[in-house]
Amino acid sequence: MQFPADRFSPVAEQERDVLGLRVPAVLALVPQQRRPPAEPDPAEAASGPVDPPELVAAAVPVEPGGPVEFERVVPASGNLQVAGKQFWLGPARAGLTVTFWADTSVIHLLIAGARIKSVRSHLSVADLAQLAARGGRAAGPAPIPAGDGAAFEVDRVVNNSGLVGLGGHQVLAAEILGGRQVGIRIDDETLSFFDPSSRELLRVRPNPLTRDQVQRLRGLRPAGPPPRPGVEPVRVQRRVSAVGTVMVCRQTVSLGRPYAGQTVTVHVSDTTIAVELDGQVRVIRRTTDIPVRHVKANKPRKVSDVG
Repeated sequence: MQFPADRFSPVAEQERDVLGLRVPAVLALVPQQRRPPAEPDPAEAASGPVDPPELVAAAVPVEPGGPVEFERVVPASGNLQVAGKQFWLGPARAGLTVTFWADTSVIHLLIAGARIKSVRSHLSVADLAQLAARGGRAAGPAPIPAGDGAAFEVDRVVNNSGLVGLGGHQVLAAEILGGRQVGIRIDDETLSFFDPSSRELLRVRPNPLTRDQVQRLRGLRPAGPPPRPGVEPVRVQRRVSAVGTVMVCRQTVSLGRPYAGQTVTVHVSDTTIAVELDGQVRVIRRTTDIPVRHVKANKPRKVSDVG
């Protein structure tokens, strides 16, 4: 009933010095073979020794507080962690290499050169220096310019109420654009809604977003050329009232009682309103600057409106 340690006793120090290392007979010392030195490259010898790429990248100095670029691989969970903050990219991007462009104001995440998202930076000057020491490098120009006066663009779909969600704001585009995909040019003071294919200007609205909110918008990109107003007039339909008038852009146009109940086609331009009547066109000078809000003659009604 003894433990194994009870069956052994320590060896005296004088006996321990006598005992040597016993090497099995099958083992033998093999002399180390040295490779002959490689012959120097003539071009390298002429220009001097070339440092490895990682040493060359590390040799680029990073200014204190300046932007830093570094790479991270998305884990299986899709949740990256950098300097105590998590960046959610999703399991679908697991295994992809993400390039971080970071300074003390903003952090941009890019995959294969395309910007995925931008968030407000939580990094201090010491954090940037630590990231540079762990394989980071001096960053190039920002993926998105951050200076005042820089314009950006996003693509959004207008809902049935004519609204677009931007940075937590519900911005009115136009009810006439409901269900349509539009491009939005974001300037310091204005939002310009335009057709993505032709870049035709559709609406202009005040910009309620701050610079930080703009930087965090999904799908943000540098702006292209400014959109241009459409040359052709807007074609709408109106139903003539019982007194012979139609309302276009809050301007009353009198057509006469004989046309009461008829649906007419109206061409609205910046200066004129042209109405098609009996195969002819009647042109009226436009007195308002209200944009077109309805195209169809009969506005859809809700069930609660019928009674």
